[in-house]
Amino acid sequence: MGQRLELQIEDVAFGGEGVGRHQGCVVFTPFVDIGEEVEVEIVEVKSSYARAVPIAIKQPSVHRVQPVCPYFGSCGGCQYQHLKYERQLELKHKQVRDLLMKIGKLSDVQVRPVLPSPEQFGYRIKIMVRARYDRDAQKWRIGFLHLDNRTVVDLEECKLARPEINSQLAELRSGPPPKRNGVKFVLRIPPPGWEVPPDSFFQNNLAALPLLIDTVRKFHGVAGTRYLIDVYCGVGLFGIELASQLESFLGIEIDHRAIAAAIKNAAARNVVNGTFIAGPAEALLQEYISKYTPRETTVIVDPPRVGCLPGTLQAIRDAKPTQVIYVSCNPSTLARDLTMLCQDGLYRVECVQPIDMFPQTKHIETVSDLRLN
Repeated sequence: MGQRLELQIEDVAFGGEGVGRHQGCVVFTPFVDIGEEVEVEIVEVKSSYARAVPIAIKQPSVHRVQPVCPYFGSCGGCQYQHLKYERQLELKHKQVRDLLMKIGKLSDVQVRPVLPSPEQFGYRIKIMVRARYDRDAQKWRIGFLHLDNRTVVDLEECKLARPEINSQLAELRSGPPPKRNGVKFVLRIPPPGWEVPPDSFFQNNLAALPLLIDTVRKFHGVAGTRYLIDVYCGVGLFGIELASQLESFLGIEIDHRAIAAAIKNAAARNVVNGTFIAGPAEALLQEYISKYTPRETTVIVDPPRVGCLPGTLQAIRDAKPTQVIYVSCNPSTLARDLTMLCQDGLYRVECVQPIDMFPQTKHIETVSDLRLN
C-alpha cells in the first residue's frame, strides 16, 4: 500500500480499468489507455492482483483528451472522459468481443462496430444522487458516490444529464437539508409519449433509443416471425414498437406497475394485438411459450444486469423458438447466457450489435440475434 511504480498498460478491461503487470502481479488502474506508460500508487493489494491510482502519465495515448467535467477522476459516474469518443467505441467493441471469447468461448461470433450515440453529453433523463453529512466540513454533500464507494462527491452539475435534470439538482441543493443521512434522490424526466412509473426501467438515453429499437426491428424483420414473446418487457417498449410486424405478441414483466403502464402505452398507440402479463419471467415463459408455433416465434429477452435466470433460458431451449433476440446491458452475463442457449449447437449467434447508450461510462448495450440450428 502506498508503493509507487511505473506500468505499461496492456489492456482496458470491461469496467474501465487499465491492466498492467508488475513482477508477475496484475495491477488495475483507472483513467488510462492501452499503450500508455504511467506512474501509479498502489491503494489495494489482494492475493492475485492489486489496484492503483494514476499519479502521472509518462507517455500519453494519442487518444487522450482533457475531460470536460471538473469532477472526473473523483466521481464514480464516468470512466472514459479522458479519451476521444472514437476511442471509447473501439475499447467497448474490444471488450464485448473479448468477453464473448473468454467467458462464452464464442470466438467466431460477428461483433459489429459500436453504434455511436448522437449525443455524448447531456443525454441522461434520470440520475440518482445521495446525501451525506460531512462532519469535518460541517455541510451536506449531495451527488454521486466517490470512486472509493465510501464518500459522496458534492455535485453542482452532471455533464451527462439533461439540462432539466441539472435544474432539478440545483433545486434540491438549494432546498431544505435532507432529513436523514444517506438518503437517495431520483431526479428524472418522464420520456415523452411513454407512461413510466418512477421505479420502472426505461432507457436513459433518448437520443440513442431509436438505434436500439431499429436494431431489434431489423433483426426481427429478417426472421419475419408472426409471434413475439417479450420477456422482461418493462413498459412494453419492444412489443409496441414491433406490433405492426406481428400477428400478436405477449409481454412478460414481474413489475405490476410497469405492466399497467404497458397496457396504457399500447392503448395510447392503438396497439390491439398485444397482451401483457405480470409475474416471474421463468414461470410465465414456461407456461405460455408452448402455446406458440416455434418456427413462427421470436423471443426477446432484455434482462437486468444480472442476466437471465437459468429457468428462463431452459424454457427457451425446451420450446425452441426459431429466433431469440437478447438485449443486454452487461456483456459478462450476456456471454454466460449465450453459452447456455448455444449449448450442444441448439442455437447459433448470427451477430452481436453493440450500441453506446452511455457515452463516457463503462456501460455497453448489445443486441444479439440468435437462430435455431
